[in-house]
This record gives sequence, structure tokens and C-alpha cells, in this order.
Amino acid sequence: NVDVYGPKKMFHTVIPSWYDRPGYVKSVADLIQKELDSFTPEEITEGTSEGQPFPKHVLFSAHGVPASYIEAGDPYRDQIIDCVERIKALLPSEEDGVKVHLSFQSRVGPVEWLRPYTDDVLPELGEQGVKNLVVVPISFVSEHIETLEEIDIEYRELALESGIMNWRRSPALNTDATFIQDMADMVADALSEPSQSITEACVANNVGNLELESVSNQMEISSAGVMGVGFDDDLAGRARLRKGEILNGRIAMVGIVLTMLLELLSGKPLIHFFYW
Repeated sequence: NVDVYGPKKMFHTVIPSWYDRPGYVKSVADLIQKELDSFTPEEITEGTSEGQPFPKHVLFSAHGVPASYIEAGDPYRDQIIDCVERIKALLPSEEDGVKVHLSFQSRVGPVEWLRPYTDDVLPELGEQGVKNLVVVPISFVSEHIETLEEIDIEYRELALESGIMNWRRSPALNTDATFIQDMADMVADALSEPSQSITEACVANNVGNLELESVSNQMEISSAGVMGVGFDDDLAGRARLRKGEILNGRIAMVGIVLTMLLELLSGKPLIHFFYW
């Protein structure tokens, strides 16, 4: 029934980001702490056997994006760094023997992505004598191929080959009770506030000092983002993908297909061919 469920009766709001919500941060920190606590006394002793000053290390591996996105104003990198710092504040400090690192994974195509790359950081940690490592799939909230295959299989194999013998992987949040409750609270909070369109959320994310209230005073806000803020300004132009990025996406799809075929025929993960 269009009169009841049609476009004019359906309204939505967009939550621009939630990387800094205390409940989310705490739920990730709690899962990491469980992995840190799982190292045995023997493993902790082994962790400093080669002159490494920190017996335990935590590597946050975030999903990467092309560097051009960040150059265009996407706040993702800054938000990831801020999120990691918030989680780090709830974990044991370096004085307590825990060193935290951040890297980016899942890059595809020929263009530059966010650095440092996870598959570069793992060998570097091995060269530094790191033995005890907890890998955290930050920016991933559920288990999928990039945690179960890329991290658990490919990166674990690379870590072992690099001398990181005591591997732990913090699970994704999935249905963690603290996380789910925080998401429910976030939805309730968003529904009690003025609605935001997708365009307005993009504006808020790309212009750090922009207040949505001042935007709504300048022009009418559309709950669907049609003819809303940014529709006919330079933001819309900047938001269009460059031809190079479109090409990158196409090359990425070809790369994924070729990777799957190579792994299927060889019975080994692709990363195995680059580290012997």
C-alpha cells in the first residue's frame, strides 16, 4: 500500500560514524585482554628471549582503502587511529609489557593503499624478535573471509615463517553482548535526534568542523538526501570516482578471480608463493 508504506511515509536517518562509542571500544578491549591473558609464563619468558623489550604485542589490522580516498578528505584513517588509541587506553601499557601496532590489509589493484601493510609489518616484527602476538581485526565486526582466511590462514602462516611462534587472534565482535547493547543504544539515540541524509553524513565526515545544525539552517534537509545538502555543490563532484579508481576496481575483480583460480589449482594460499 503506497499510501501507508510508500516513499513519502518511509523515513530514515544515517549514523555518520560510531568508532568512538565507549561500548564498542570496551567490547573490543575486553576481547583483546582475554587473548593477552592466554599467554603462558613460558611464552612470556620466550617473548623477551631475543632482546625484545616487550613480551606481548598487539597488532591492529584494519581494512585498507586507496590512499587517494584519504587525500580527498575521507576521515577513515584518522578515525581508525583514534579508535585504536581509545582501545589502547583500556589495555596494559608498554610499562606493563604490551606494545601496540597498527597496519592495513586487503589491498588490491595497482594504486597506493594505506600503509603500513599488514604483510610488511609481520616480517618486520619477526625481525625484531617478537614471539607473542595478538592480531586484532579492527574495522571488522563479524567473521568473514578477510578474518577467517586472510588473517587466520595467510597472515598466520607468514607470522610463523617470520619467527612469531605464539600467535593469537582476537575474535570479531559478532554477537558480543556489550557490542550488541551499544549498537541498540546507538540506534535509540539516533532515532531521538533530527534525521540525517546520506549526503549530510558525508558532509559531516569530510568537513570536520561543520555543524549539521548550521547546514540545516542554510537549506532544507531531505531525509533521503535528494536535493539535500551537497547535491549541487562541489562535494558531489569530488564524490564521483576518478577514472583511475574505476579501473582499479575492475583490475581488483580480475585479481580476485585469478587469485581464487591459482589457490584452487595449487592448494596453497597466494601469499605462500611470495615467502619461502
